[in-house]
Amino acid sequence: MSGSNRPQRVRLHHLTQMKERSEPITMLTCYDAVTAQIFDNAAIDMLLVGDSFGNTLLGYGSTIKVTLDEMLMATGAVSRGAHRAFVVADLPFGTYEESPTQAVSSAVQLIKAGAQAVKLEGGVRQAARIKAITDAGIPVIGHIGFTPQSEHRLGGPRVQGRGEEAAAAVIDDAVAVQEAGASGVVLEMVPARVAGKITKILEIPTIGIGAGDHCDGQVLVWTDMAGMTGWSPSFSKQFGAVGAALRDAATSYSEAVKSRAFPDESHSF
Repeated sequence: MSGSNRPQRVRLHHLTQMKERSEPITMLTCYDAVTAQIFDNAAIDMLLVGDSFGNTLLGYGSTIKVTLDEMLMATGAVSRGAHRAFVVADLPFGTYEESPTQAVSSAVQLIKAGAQAVKLEGGVRQAARIKAITDAGIPVIGHIGFTPQSEHRLGGPRVQGRGEEAAAAVIDDAVAVQEAGASGVVLEMVPARVAGKITKILEIPTIGIGAGDHCDGQVLVWTDMAGMTGWSPSFSKQFGAVGAALRDAATSYSEAVKSRAFPDESHSF
């Protein structure tokens, strides 16, 4: 596709405008160039190179093992496949907790790999790192509620913000993220009532995952969305059966080769 024919790149101000006119923002995770191109052609607004890369494609049991080098490879691939969507890359565990300086250094590498913004987990406790990254000229998307990198401290994938005290803490996190300079925030596994209140309070867009329908946008892990596996979280929804279609295609290929039906003369030189 030539530059003149490419669709307009989604920018931060477009996302803000979408919030202002109550136009829902679409976001999917993505980890490779082929899938990025498909989602780009589907007009998905944002692609998240998530550290869920570890669970979905690398076979890790959690996101905690994902390295910066692995994220850099995936980010580069997605950025080369996407010409419209706004590309956000996760800062993996261990690449920003030590200090704001470490956070900026890691963020710079992801931007050089092709990301337009970075995402990190945590609210009040990460405000200094968010500010340092944004002061360096790099857009940040926050991530509060259930934060997978902190699953051991949180006791596993549990809803965050139930009860007045817990809800107040999540709201404080959201406000802290905005005040530190973030351009948006992901709300994961937060009660819909709390997510709706946060969305009204904040000027920056909110992107929900398991946070109800009152957020400015929604994000899903693409393998859950497309039905690539037999299990998906209760807050997710399968919009296709890609896994079954891929299995059927592989089975048909295998049967054709075993029976010598493929290749035939039309596939030979």
